[in-house]
Amino acid sequence: MWLPVSDPEFFARISPWFMAMPHSRTLGLQLLAASKGKVVLGLPFRDVLIGNPATRILHGGVVTSLIDTCSAASIFTLFDKLEAVATLDLRIDYLRPACPDATLYCEAECYRLTDNIAFTRATAYQDDPGRPVAHGVATFARTPVPAAIAEAL
Repeated sequence: MWLPVSDPEFFARISPWFMAMPHSRTLGLQLLAASKGKVVLGLPFRDVLIGNPATRILHGGVVTSLIDTCSAASIFTLFDKLEAVATLDLRIDYLRPACPDATLYCEAECYRLTDNIAFTRATAYQDDPGRPVAHGVATFARTPVPAAIAEAL
């Protein structure tokens, strides 16, 4: 079920920053949907993201970055003020190669949020979410950001 993000005004301010981070920009990540605890990102195929020129398969690090970024973004849908999140643990099961010339999508969900840790799960897929390219689970540390820094952003 897709519910509105916890604080739409906060998320509207923070989501462009998230997509403007250097690795997000370099990869070409796009925020496609967001709701309370969930985010969908898209990664359009580009030749520069190929890991093996003979097969034209996306580099595994690209899939990892998509899952990690989407997972972190899902946490921000639950916040009403700026916090720092850092990946503590990320486990990915690569189920099949991503097909060349097709957009790779990732849907991530923050399914548990404690005072110090956020727990996420994610699925990367192309045309059919029922045929995933990879599954990921991650934990993130939450760190408060001093008010002066948060207000400057």
